[in-house]
Amino acid sequence: MFSRRNFLITAAAVSAVPGTAHAKKKPVEYDPTPQIVRIKKQFLPGQLLVAPRSFYLYFVTEPRKAIRYGCGVGKAGLEFTGTATIDVKKEWPTWRPTEEMIERDPVAYAKFKDNDYVQPGGGDNPLGARALYLFQNGVDTYFRIHGTTQPQTIGRAVSNGCIRMLNEHVIDLYNRVPIGTVVTVV
Repeated sequence: MFSRRNFLITAAAVSAVPGTAHAKKKPVEYDPTPQIVRIKKQFLPGQLLVAPRSFYLYFVTEPRKAIRYGCGVGKAGLEFTGTATIDVKKEWPTWRPTEEMIERDPVAYAKFKDNDYVQPGGGDNPLGARALYLFQNGVDTYFRIHGTTQPQTIGRAVSNGCIRMLNEHVIDLYNRVPIGTVVTVV
């Protein structure tokens, strides 16, 4: 007869053997490389979807199909969520941190304090090679989808709210999306 006691002893023995009952699943490795993937049918071709918790940006190319790019996102409390449109696109954009960024980290942004300095576009610019400017109802949100000079931040939540991509990936996306593209960040 199989008693409760026998069941508990057997369960304990099985769980102690590697590769059985409580074996850990191998973690899925993060891959920022652009890939064609399936997507939910509610997203329409031409839309962008950003999933910050998984660090991916999706460009929907046809029903249920998208190009998935790796991205970096905003730190907790600084992230953008909601829907916006791309109203401006720039190659090698200029950049100036917002006043809130300067207040949060005056040491990092010291060269911008108490002046109107704007960093020119180029290889040292934090916005990287391309920037897509997010607007809501015609008003700039000050959030961007842009390249980065810090490729090690892709797959992490470290920015002041913007969505970062590797420069070669944001160039590819920039060439694919027109002004007016809908962007949803969930």
